[in-house]
Amino acid sequence: MIHDFLIIKDGLPLLFKNFSITKNIFSEADSLILVSGFFSALNSFSDSFEDLGTISELKLSNNELKLSFLKDSSIPNLIYIATYDEKSKPVNVLRILRKLSRTFLQKFSIDDIVNWKGNINEFKSFDDILTAFVEEELRESDTGFKERVVALFKCVEEKINEETNLLTLKSKLDPPPNLPNYCNQIPRFTSLKKVNPKYFLTGETSHKVFYQIDGKKSIRQITESLDLNHEQVYNICKNLVKFGFVNLA
Repeated sequence: MIHDFLIIKDGLPLLFKNFSITKNIFSEADSLILVSGFFSALNSFSDSFEDLGTISELKLSNNELKLSFLKDSSIPNLIYIATYDEKSKPVNVLRILRKLSRTFLQKFSIDDIVNWKGNINEFKSFDDILTAFVEEELRESDTGFKERVVALFKCVEEKINEETNLLTLKSKLDPPPNLPNYCNQIPRFTSLKKVNPKYFLTGETSHKVFYQIDGKKSIRQITESLDLNHEQVYNICKNLVKFGFVNLA
């Protein structure tokens, strides 16, 4: 989440808003002035060397917070800074800073900002807008977290389904041990002539077995597809052999 917003003008803190109870380098007024001067000088230094480019992000080694910078191109020496932790995405924080910049210039005139004399109370009315920006960023971070959790569960589900399918395929290809030899036999029709099993076989189970016979499935596979026992399916197939409709290979 975002912990602080700081707007610097000419090396001085023009506006500051803290959203965290954790103390940091911005917590005290004296530190805030020093920090503002430091970051303003740092940005001025980077501007002096074209090859360095503009500072957009900073991480302090003794602090968990990161800092995101946005320099206003329309007003000299005006810098927007946000501190945030690992729960926030840098791209989201920078987007919030850009929105903050646009909103700030819409609410206050350029003359008010350029001619500012150092009184931070002049811009206090902007505090509620800063609070709204933090709440917006929190919602985005929460949504991103939920999306990552959903994606993780989806990935796990796909992995489980993949392993289940592999196990199912393996069970079909490799017969379980200790099954009778007849389970591997494949019933095949001896004639292409269609036969109505209701005339020769009694019981719904016998009819279901008859319609499973396709010359490819073994007795074991027919048994598993109908959730029956192997001996039951084998006996039905033997009756069909006696009638001359089927042979077992």
